[in-house]
Amino acid sequence: MRRIASSGGTRIGKHRHHRAVSSAPTAISGGVASIRRFFIALLLFLGVSFVSSIFYRAGWLTSPFDPMSWRQPQDLGGLIPTDDDSFDFINLDNEDIRLERVLKAASMRDKTVILTTLNAAWTRPGSVIDLFMESLRTGEETSFLLNHLVIVSLDMKAYKRCLAIHTHCFALTSEGVDFSGEKSFMSKGYLRMMWRRIDFLRVVLEKGYSFIFSDADIMWFRNPFPYFYPDADFQMACDHFTGDSSDLRNTANGGFGYVRSNNRTIEFYKFWYISRLNYPGYHDQDVLNYIKYDELIADIGIDMRFLSTTYFGGICEPSRDFEKVCTMHANCCIGMRSKIHDLKVILEEWRYYLSLPPNLKRASVFSWRVPQNCSLDMLNQSRPPSNEIDWR
Repeated sequence: MRRIASSGGTRIGKHRHHRAVSSAPTAISGGVASIRRFFIALLLFLGVSFVSSIFYRAGWLTSPFDPMSWRQPQDLGGLIPTDDDSFDFINLDNEDIRLERVLKAASMRDKTVILTTLNAAWTRPGSVIDLFMESLRTGEETSFLLNHLVIVSLDMKAYKRCLAIHTHCFALTSEGVDFSGEKSFMSKGYLRMMWRRIDFLRVVLEKGYSFIFSDADIMWFRNPFPYFYPDADFQMACDHFTGDSSDLRNTANGGFGYVRSNNRTIEFYKFWYISRLNYPGYHDQDVLNYIKYDELIADIGIDMRFLSTTYFGGICEPSRDFEKVCTMHANCCIGMRSKIHDLKVILEEWRYYLSLPPNLKRASVFSWRVPQNCSLDMLNQSRPPSNEIDWR
């Protein structure tokens, strides 16, 4: 019995051993297949993550769960900027798509955006754009407006600077034109830059977006929306205000305005832009001060208003009431250094006003200490032989 059991046990043991050996290749094959599937899945995951990260950095994907996602650059044209100072890295054929994307990202609920333009000459640290941004950060109920500001860059250096300091940036390209340097007042480059801006604003209106346009050499101290006329189509700041918002004798300044998107304003901007051909050598503001009397304006039916310098002042005609002022413009001023100096003085005056207790704010009489470096005499020397035109 023992031998049989031993023999049987041996045979059974051998049989089990044979079955175990014969099943080993199948187990190994299954393990290899599992490992292979794991690595394929891992590679697919890494590939999708890599592509998504590129899109995310480009502003194409923004996580709705990231509370700081609004701070990501919204428009890189699909690539990260290089050290080159050209727009070559941007897909120029996608300008319309890029514009729609950045406008949508910056828009208020009623499809209103705030726009300013920037070229390299205004981008140096401590220059105009820094003062502009600081005024919005420190004004009364103005900091939230930065979420709706689009900086329209006219050259690569300005675009890079925008990406470094702000959320919503748009690269406005102009084939064969270099807008990077400081443009002498009324030079050919200056005029091209001004008219390119008017044509761009028309495109924004055609896309259904209303806008505030503000030159970067304007300091914002209060939210301007409560001080706009609620039913006007087109309202513009003034170098000189007569006291009547409908008076065409007001000297409009194209550096600040609020425009509603509708058929009337679109037709008006088309007419404004094409009118440059009838007034060669003049910039947009001068032409506006001519065409506002044209019969076609009445035919278009646009409700045009002019904003009081009490709320929207400038060096030409400063606001005299610190309790009401919304903006101060370095108009009637030629030269970058002069502008920066006097803008800093304006900002210092505002800071001092804010530092006072409420009773002193109401009791004190304030006045601006400008112009200082901005010389109105130099401005008068730059006028053309027409007494009807006031210059920025």
